Amino acid sequence: MGRRVEGDGMPKDAAVEEFAGLVRALKARDGRSYEALGRRLSVSASTLHRYCSGATVPEEFAVVDRLALLCGADEKERRALEAAWTEADRTRRRAASPAPMPVPAAPESNPEPSAPEPGPGPAPDGSAPDPSAADPSAPEAPRARPRRGAPAPLLVVAAVALVVLALAAALLGHPTRTASAPAPASTAPGRTAAPLPFTWSIGSQLWEGGCGHTYLVDRAPRAVAPPPVAADSGAWAGTHGAVHGGEALVRITVQGRSPSDAVVLHALHVRVVDRAAPLLWNAYRMDNGCGGAVTPRHFTVDLDRPRPLARPVDGLDASGAEVRKIPAVSFPYKVTSSDPEELLVSARTAGCDCRWYLELEWSAGGRTGTVRITDGGKPFRTSGTRGRPAYVHDSAEGRWITDSDSGQTG
Repeated sequence: MGRRVEGDGMPKDAAVEEFAGLVRALKARDGRSYEALGRRLSVSASTLHRYCSGATVPEEFAVVDRLALLCGADEKERRALEAAWTEADRTRRRAASPAPMPVPAAPESNPEPSAPEPGPGPAPDGSAPDPSAADPSAPEAPRARPRRGAPAPLLVVAAVALVVLALAAALLGHPTRTASAPAPASTAPGRTAAPLPFTWSIGSQLWEGGCGHTYLVDRAPRAVAPPPVAADSGAWAGTHGAVHGGEALVRITVQGRSPSDAVVLHALHVRVVDRAAPLLWNAYRMDNGCGGAVTPRHFTVDLDRPRPLARPVDGLDASGAEVRKIPAVSFPYKVTSSDPEELLVSARTAGCDCRWYLELEWSAGGRTGTVRITDGGKPFRTSGTRGRPAYVHDSAEGRWITDSDSGQTG
């Protein structure tokens, strides 16, 4: 596929052109100026113009999704826009990838190297001679040519040593780094990295509304214990090697350390590190009756999308006599020690066994950073349940039975 270069030198191909065309169409539909739209999107007018011209592809889809919402795009148009951005982003990443470092060629072995030339032998008392005090009248033949006989093997050893040192310098000078494991930031000698201005914790074994959940377990029904109460779900899942089926709920609690200096939470990103076919395990439903629940900051994630996003949705307050909806509020949020935030992420999949984690962007007091949120250092895991045998527990008989036997469906 042919490419051309424009503006800032970024290669453009059909994918970039298609994405830019969709962005231009959105801007034209809205009718507002670059400056007016840029203010709503928190980007400069020139940056928005570069998106429309194809000179730049945004690093995150979120800003383009906000533009689509501002311009009245429907869900179908937003999905098409995200697919176009995904292809254009691949072009951007290829263009930004540095060329591989050439491996320095190993010097050829030479029994008579011209440089460096061997100097005179050590003085009888063991002191090294001063090169600046060398006698100009001394014969130069010993310097120009190595003596025959015993010193020749030493020159071969020296040449081999030079080769080894050159290769070692090349390897140590250009350490290999992968995108998934960035090198930690350096800290000045004698100093330690400043602590985060906030604390965070997670709950990864949550049930929808506190009343039910589905786990995939690689065991026959007779080898699976009865469903636990929600508070003991973590221990039950660990004992059975269970994986979240269809949906995983992750609660993130963030609290500042200071009552007055707020920490701003800017964005929550989803990173899928592995996709595989859904697990061919049995599905076990944990239907134990609902209780009250409050989900003020609720985000949904479609893990089957090429670039999953955490989208804000209405929260739910079921702690009172009546269920009350809490309107969705997008980032940014502010937290202090007296005003924490609780974020609930609902990650769903139908077509993969997905391993994923979250990244939370923050800023406070002139500092910025990103916190990686994992399940105890490991990625979260969610697998689709479509077509898998599903079981519910019959408490009267004390055994697992199929949905059809229980009269339930889906």
